[in-house]
Amino acid sequence: MRILWRVLILLKKYWKWLILTYVCLLALTAATMIVPIFIGDAVNNALHYNADTLKVTGDMKLLVFYGIAIIILSLLRGLFSFGQSYFAEYAGQKVAYDIRNGLYDRIQRLSFAFHDKSQTGQLMSRATQDVEAVRFFLSMIVVRLVNLLLTFVVITVILLRMNWSLTLISFACLPFIAFFAVRFGTMMLPLWTTIQQRMASLNTNLQENLSGVRVVKAFSRQKLESQKFDEQTTLLYEPQLRAARIQAFRGPLFNALTALASALVLFYGGRLVLQGQLNVGQLTEFYLYLGFLIPPIRMIGPQINMTSRAIASGKRIFEVLDTESAVKEKPDAIVLSGIKGDIKFSNVSFRYESAKSQKSSGNILEDISIEAKSGEMVALLGATGSGKTTLVNLIPRFYDVTAGSITIDDIDIRNVTLASLRRHIGIVQQDAFMFTGTIRDNISYGAINAGEEDIISASKTAHLHDFITTLPAGYDTWVGERGVTLSGGQKQRLAIARTLLIDPRILILDDSTSSVDTETEFLIQQALRELMKGRTTFVIAQRLQTVKDAQQIFVLDKGKIVERGTHLQLLKDSQIYRQIYELQLRAQEEALGSEVKG
Repeated sequence: MRILWRVLILLKKYWKWLILTYVCLLALTAATMIVPIFIGDAVNNALHYNADTLKVTGDMKLLVFYGIAIIILSLLRGLFSFGQSYFAEYAGQKVAYDIRNGLYDRIQRLSFAFHDKSQTGQLMSRATQDVEAVRFFLSMIVVRLVNLLLTFVVITVILLRMNWSLTLISFACLPFIAFFAVRFGTMMLPLWTTIQQRMASLNTNLQENLSGVRVVKAFSRQKLESQKFDEQTTLLYEPQLRAARIQAFRGPLFNALTALASALVLFYGGRLVLQGQLNVGQLTEFYLYLGFLIPPIRMIGPQINMTSRAIASGKRIFEVLDTESAVKEKPDAIVLSGIKGDIKFSNVSFRYESAKSQKSSGNILEDISIEAKSGEMVALLGATGSGKTTLVNLIPRFYDVTAGSITIDDIDIRNVTLASLRRHIGIVQQDAFMFTGTIRDNISYGAINAGEEDIISASKTAHLHDFITTLPAGYDTWVGERGVTLSGGQKQRLAIARTLLIDPRILILDDSTSSVDTETEFLIQQALRELMKGRTTFVIAQRLQTVKDAQQIFVLDKGKIVERGTHLQLLKDSQIYRQIYELQLRAQEEALGSEVKG
């Protein structure tokens, strides 16, 4: 019930529309309740049965009056029904709008630790199907439940005033209808929860396969992926079939109970008419009122089903909305501005949230101390998994340190606002992500107000401009999903241009030139030398030129700094760095040397 209450509270913001909904509902109920009275009066007063001649005579003027009155009431019912549906749907859609935006905003603001353990398909399912289930509940079920209660109370009072004994007889089947409706609803709750979870898993599988379709085709794994998808659809099919079986059984059962109630009314009501305790018009009126009452009661089952689905969906939505980011901004955080770019790691250690929850003592980083002065380039080397990327991810607070501190100009980065911190940091990540849009849109992603000259200048610095001018649409060329129309090197250079355009004081280059050839990498390095003047730069690279240009080189092994110094110092005194040099860098030096001679 707590989840249901939280969902209902979301309507508070739109109380005016809710009031209009229930005003229309009251007017609709009143107009509906009058119709049987007019029909009963028409039967009693406008129509006359002559027992001697066995003919029915009537007052045409009175019949026309009742006919016109019923038509007017029907028009009013249509108007009020429209108002009720529209205002309820408006409120429901506004709440869905708020939930979607709130959910998306929360997902955007949560730290990397959340995304490390979350599946994209699951999050997409919560932002689409789960939100729709809550919207349907708020715009339809809430109104229908109130309509059911209101209709039941009003009709019960009217029927008891007409004939209490016939009312009790006609209500004999209603407890059974209500019982089975609640029972079926209770059975559907765990089924809807299972269906929602498995639908999300199916979306995850589909999203991964569509994103990796080129890998699937390259390795001819279509059959295997089809089998995996078939397993997912089978898991979804089974609870959906059980739900359909319950719903299919519910319909005939309710029809039988409804028919039984109608039979009881006709049998006992007919006896009352024959005994003179009830006239034909009153029996007709009674039967019509009962007809208005039974359909809403029959809808208890579907309404409980939808309520159960809304509870299951609300739970999944609030799981995200209630998630606290591992990286939090202090209430009194200051705005970081006018920095020089001195960065200092003081005895920093770090381990991921999963390791914390498992009480693991293994840190990804252990006792890291680095001091980079403004304008210095710091190169990080080490084997895969040594902690290089994790280290640079701590600077913009994608994660928070487990121990120690990181300062910029002697200010602890945990004491500044995240927006102001990241505004001073430019990042070229190892996986250069491209958004669906034009090349211009991707370059100016971090500086949407950048002018054409600035965009071209950044592209030239990244040695991308000449390539762009060869395209038919130039900077307006459309980039496919995730940049599939660009090569790896082109995506890397575009990502560099995107970073250059925001003109940051601190640069983080995560293996940013690993996907380009030696000649292009050399040209980019020449441009980056000018850019790096006056800026503090952390580089994770496997290129010799980057390493040679660095004022400080740190070699990491299993999360610890095992060697530090300049290229020449480490080449002379270091064992691990010399191994890296022999395995990775010497061949590049020889290749560059032969190119220069050639």
